[in-house]
Amino acid sequence: MDDEGFETVANVGDMSPGELMYVEVGGEPICLIDLDGEFYALGDICTHEGASLADGQIIGDELECPLHGGAYDIRTGRAVGPPVVEGAKTYRVRVVGDEIQVAPS
Repeated sequence: MDDEGFETVANVGDMSPGELMYVEVGGEPICLIDLDGEFYALGDICTHEGASLADGQIIGDELECPLHGGAYDIRTGRAVGPPVVEGAKTYRVRVVGDEIQVAPS
């Protein structure tokens, strides 16, 4: 972990556009998302029923929960599709060299 709280969680080559990956930062479960080559990170646990969002799928710029189909805006974490009403926590993401790094927001 560096002085800004970032931790390396993956390498750029570990993911492809449209892929989701479960990672942890500071013991927190996180869904790492490659949206068209840009990386985003949301809390991995669905705010509706507790499913792992890393098991979901990307549809456009939304992440759909695998359990009941609720959706989150990948860029903001905002709840955008029922039955989800509470947004997901977002995390700061940066790429340093080939490393994808995540830190709590």
